[in-house]
Amino acid sequence: MRKIGFGIIGAGMIAEYHAHSIKSLDNVELIGFFDTNLEAAKKRAAEFNCQVYQSLEELLADPAIEAVTIATPSGLHGEIAIAAAKAKKHILCEKPIEITTEKVDEIIKSCEENNVLLVPVFQIRYTPHVQTVLKAMKAGRFGKMLLASAKMRWFRSEEYYKSSNWRGTWNMDGGGALMNQAIHMIDLLLYINGDVESVFAYSGTLTHDIEVEDNLCAVVKYQNGSFGTIEVSTSCAPGFPRELEFSGSAGTVAFGDDKITNWSFVEELPEDEEIKKELATPADAQGGTSPTNINMTGHACQIADLANAILNNSKPVMDIYEGKRAVELICGIYESAKTGKPYIFKKSAGSEK
Repeated sequence: MRKIGFGIIGAGMIAEYHAHSIKSLDNVELIGFFDTNLEAAKKRAAEFNCQVYQSLEELLADPAIEAVTIATPSGLHGEIAIAAAKAKKHILCEKPIEITTEKVDEIIKSCEENNVLLVPVFQIRYTPHVQTVLKAMKAGRFGKMLLASAKMRWFRSEEYYKSSNWRGTWNMDGGGALMNQAIHMIDLLLYINGDVESVFAYSGTLTHDIEVEDNLCAVVKYQNGSFGTIEVSTSCAPGFPRELEFSGSAGTVAFGDDKITNWSFVEELPEDEEIKKELATPADAQGGTSPTNINMTGHACQIADLANAILNNSKPVMDIYEGKRAVELICGIYESAKTGKPYIFKKSAGSEK
């Protein structure tokens, strides 16, 4: 079986998850690391028994590498992705794929011109509870959709932000609690309930010495006519599980980081009993208390899917256009918080649930 050679760009915490995921799969092979911090790259290369590259250009020139994962600060994603696309390397890019829609469009243009696939990392889509809720939505079990909301009351210490020179900055992080930590929830709201028509938001930096927001609340109107709220924080000690809730005229579902917490429909089906058995299990706070407390299963699913798409000359389950949707909504929320006015989104021709 032919394996797709991967290079990892970046050698920080999330790069370790990428490396472990690659090592767990049969259709991929980890070739090497590059990081501007050469010592960090050498350490990772030794840990995973692979090569280290002295420069990005050297990594991209290696014919053994057919795809790269980008695991650098968010504000560097664009220039690296464009360089990779020009080198004809397929890409798995950590969230967000960039920090402005203009930069995302530049990446899209380069990938299209060079016939390169880019998969954005939204690994939570692959979890069983998310797929169960999506199946119910597609089956029309909610009736008329009324409310779709997300809540994230996480905690990050001052030391977390001081531990790097890019966290908590507009230039490299692209935002705070919303862009960095809550982007997965934003993606799931769009994935399950569809695109947004308008948003109004408040944001503030309430407990940390950083440029960006550590607390934000937004009110949303979706294109399907439903409403919702988004509240996010990295100030709420000691940190709690994220929760998303979807309510319609015929039912309500809520889920946390790793499980469904409410499953209630007017018309029950036999399979509902199995789902309800899981409700008594406590939810896991996962990333609520620490950025290292995350599951890597979804990363492996996305890497395997990209490799299969390359091997079979097919489309991945999630493509670059899906990566733009979350960034577009987040930037609209930031614009509303900045101006004090509602932000109205343009309807896109390809807008789908």
